Amino acid sequence: MQHTPPGYKQTEVGVIPNEWEVCPVRQKGEVITGKALAVNAPGPQRPYLRTKNVFDGRIDIDDVLTMPMTDEQFAQFRIRNGDVLLNEGQSLELVGRCAIYQDEYPEPCAIQNALLRFRARPGVSEKFATYLFRHCQQTGAFARIALQTTSVAHLGGLRFERLCLPWPTEAEQRAIAGALSDVDALLGAVDQLLAKKRDLKQATMQQLLTGQTRLPGFHGEWEVKKLGDVATIKDGTHQTPKYVSSGVPFFSVEHVTSGDFKNTKFISEEEHRFLTRSFKIEKGDILMTRIGSIGDCKLIDWDVEASFYVSLALLKIHAGYSAAFICHYSKSAAFQKDVELHSLGSAIPKKINLGPISDVQIKIPAEVAEQTAIAEVLTEMDAELAALEQRRAKTRALKQGMMQELLTGKTRLI
Repeated sequence: MQHTPPGYKQTEVGVIPNEWEVCPVRQKGEVITGKALAVNAPGPQRPYLRTKNVFDGRIDIDDVLTMPMTDEQFAQFRIRNGDVLLNEGQSLELVGRCAIYQDEYPEPCAIQNALLRFRARPGVSEKFATYLFRHCQQTGAFARIALQTTSVAHLGGLRFERLCLPWPTEAEQRAIAGALSDVDALLGAVDQLLAKKRDLKQATMQQLLTGQTRLPGFHGEWEVKKLGDVATIKDGTHQTPKYVSSGVPFFSVEHVTSGDFKNTKFISEEEHRFLTRSFKIEKGDILMTRIGSIGDCKLIDWDVEASFYVSLALLKIHAGYSAAFICHYSKSAAFQKDVELHSLGSAIPKKINLGPISDVQIKIPAEVAEQTAIAEVLTEMDAELAALEQRRAKTRALKQGMMQELLTGKTRLI
């Protein structure tokens, strides 16, 4: 028999604090399913929100449509400040995604039939309800009660109304909502800073990688080179290797595009030695995607012992050229455009062969010192972005942990 701690009780939704109650959603708020609209219906044009306007914790009003509705229909399905909107019909993992409507749109709006509206009753915090519903969506509670059709799941107004959830007292609801709102504000600030830093990086790349802006002390000419002029280019094995449970990492396209070189498949030491008998990946090389995703590059800036598949090209950069500069240049619009021009236009999936890769052009300073200096500036900006992304990931993990603790009553704020 499960032990119930002092101050807690066993309920149909698990162990919760004694002061909390378990009750269906309909007791805590009015639930309405939106209106199915017809383009030839009577009535004036009215703005309305759809599933594509409702995200996890935010309402997007960039793409609001209008449809005719009578005054009676509009009065019934109109939303107001503080209403919680949920996606009623969507893919299974997204059904129930929700946010509070806070008068984002400049004129009164209604909701369409694929949205649910929860309007909190007196004594219920709509902010707490939003976090509780988001927790249900993220933990799969909504998916478990949704009706799955072909590619769309339906939460269903009646099923949602009947769903029993744990509800704290109003005071604790507000305390929980306040704590989670503070973390959301912190996440929003990090997201804004990330967006600014990304924009700054793009602008800096545009200036430095085209020679429009020169770093102090550099005045030499820039040259147009082909990749084949600055690198020896090889592709990986054309045969699918025999994978083993552990051994030597085996790289493919997804590792370059994701930047994740830790979660790989493995081949044996013997097969690795055979595949690398004439050349191998070394620190300072560049791996470039050439099948499926094309033109994505990754500088190997760590000591490595690995083999790779035919879907990747290995660029061994010649002396007198900076591999770091070339890798940064590969992210420029000019480089990506030239890769596309040299690819096999009719190939599915996309593909660029080794010969055409050698013909892809880059614009590069004649002095390796300037190449290195530019690469250092951009690498430092990348490191700053990576640190911010790590900070955001940790904050998101903190929030998920807080939601689990606070919304189940395991941790109390009052």
